Amino acid sequence: MEGNQTFEKVSRSRRPKFRWRRILALLALLGGIVFWLIENPASYEPETVYEAPSQTDSGDAPLATAILAQLEVKGRAPKTGYERTQFYDGWPNMEDGCSLRQKILRRDFGDSARLDGCNVVSGEYTEPYTGEHLIFTAREQISKGLQIDHIVALSDAWQKGAQNLEQAIRYQIATDPLNLVAVDSSANQKKSDGDAATWLPSNKAFRCEYVARQVSVKYKYHLWVTEAERDAIDKVLQNCPNQLAVGVSL
Repeated sequence: MEGNQTFEKVSRSRRPKFRWRRILALLALLGGIVFWLIENPASYEPETVYEAPSQTDSGDAPLATAILAQLEVKGRAPKTGYERTQFYDGWPNMEDGCSLRQKILRRDFGDSARLDGCNVVSGEYTEPYTGEHLIFTAREQISKGLQIDHIVALSDAWQKGAQNLEQAIRYQIATDPLNLVAVDSSANQKKSDGDAATWLPSNKAFRCEYVARQVSVKYKYHLWVTEAERDAIDKVLQNCPNQLAVGVSL
């Protein structure tokens, strides 16, 4: 009888330790999953493809000038450590199997786009940076003539706060359709990683929307502007004081 009681006491004393080992193993597994998600940002789905709002349908969108006033103003940080792979490692696929690049082209070409599967193979497009109306008759012409630009350049974002953000947030900056637009390849090369203080589209009719989307992206992802950049954006917005911000709220 005493032997049975001793066995029962020993067994009960060991059960909690066994349960703790299982709990610790489960926590380690969960931690590994979280780490994998952070280090593999392609598993995050991009947001719904952005469509430009009608200026006659303001809704609750704030003015771009109001968003600009909310941005922190300070100097540019060093570019040390910048690589595009700090943001993303190629265009992700969307739910329909098309890449984000293909979706942006389809969005920007609109109803004129003729498709072969996911690819835009012909269509007409009023290119925003130059204002030129372009007619494409072959996919190769589109591939050569157009690039998908980050309205807030990734290098610029890196030097104005993104290097302090988590990898997953940098991935969102790189793949947010609000920050993407199909543009003339040569104009995109001239822009490089410039901000509004060093480069603006030659098409003046697009400048208001351009800087509005820049301040919207920077506000959305807690990036800052330099004093020269703020002044350049403010100068543009003086010509369009009713220009709306996009995809953000105060």
